[in-house]
Amino acid sequence: MKTLISTLALALTALPLASCNAAPAQPGGGKTSAKAGLQIEEYGTFEEPWALAFAPGTSVVFVTERKGSVKFVDTATRRTGTVTGVPKVDYGGQGGLGDIAFLPGESSPTLSRRTIYLSWAEAGSGDTRGAVVGRGTLICEEADACRIDAMRVIWRQSPKVTGRGHYAHRLLFSPDGQYLYVASGDRQKFTPAQDMESNLGKIVRLTPDGTPAPGNPFAARGGVAAEVWSLGHRNILGLGWDSRDRLWGLEHGPAGGDEFNLITAGANYGWPVVSDGDHYDGRDIPAHSTRPDFAAPAIGWNPVIAPGGFIFYRGNAFPSWKGEAIIADMANEGLVRVQLAGNKAREVERIPLGKRIRAVVEGPDGAIWIAEDKSGARLRKLTPKR
Repeated sequence: MKTLISTLALALTALPLASCNAAPAQPGGGKTSAKAGLQIEEYGTFEEPWALAFAPGTSVVFVTERKGSVKFVDTATRRTGTVTGVPKVDYGGQGGLGDIAFLPGESSPTLSRRTIYLSWAEAGSGDTRGAVVGRGTLICEEADACRIDAMRVIWRQSPKVTGRGHYAHRLLFSPDGQYLYVASGDRQKFTPAQDMESNLGKIVRLTPDGTPAPGNPFAARGGVAAEVWSLGHRNILGLGWDSRDRLWGLEHGPAGGDEFNLITAGANYGWPVVSDGDHYDGRDIPAHSTRPDFAAPAIGWNPVIAPGGFIFYRGNAFPSWKGEAIIADMANEGLVRVQLAGNKAREVERIPLGKRIRAVVEGPDGAIWIAEDKSGARLRKLTPKR
């Protein structure tokens, strides 16, 4: 196992873990907090939740479940409901229904109608599949039910390939709402991450209708290259904007080498040529330090944390956390706090919660909401204990 790359990262306990399906590791790398410092409330259970999103302007949080369901909870009243019109997904392995996002600017205190985006795994011909992104209209006319009308696919991974891993399919709008960023995993095929004839292993930047965004760094090449914002990625499960409107990506490494990257236009992050992890069969991968021409992580983890999503915290409920990345940690069953230091980062705390954490989102009042991983996962609200 390679050592942690970031000179600012804190030392972690050495335990060999595979990032994608990691067993719990021993806490390390920062101060471990007792749950006594948190007030934790539960808001129901869900089956294999993948993502959380509050409808802008409301107290309603939507939850995607990998088998193909979308549910919601009004966190002010605890009223729950279901969403119909969800597309058929190709469920299995890491695949199924993925992320959820709402078109910025459509903010109102009632749900009514608004534009909704989903990502999911779609079956192709033969034994192939790939991630897609769809756009539709969410209509909520009943207290406990909404529906999606006119859902249509606006983007696809290309090409579709065999296997059921590394879809990534994380969605994020730009701060001005003009562009949609999509994380596209390498689908466990390695070399497409460096192939500009493929959009696998890339972050793509699109307009809200799914066309390549103007000004993309490889637009002159045409084809799928015109979509690409950055390349050389393995399996990004988190995207977020910091307080300076800089884009960051949180990425699963192989056997070691999870990465938190500052994402810049046209940059190549090196996968599968370099990594600070190794292949699962023990074969070495050259370290990032051997190839300074590739963008290196701001912080890496070895052993892994097996991250889910993350947020940059902006609220007032946890004032000392403002500006930090709050990361869903599946390997160590909790959250990880990371502070930025210019273009670098350092881990400052691990917060044990006793379950693998898949998703994290900030609520309208600054509370932190998390979804546990797998079947029977709880939706939980975290606030400081008074």
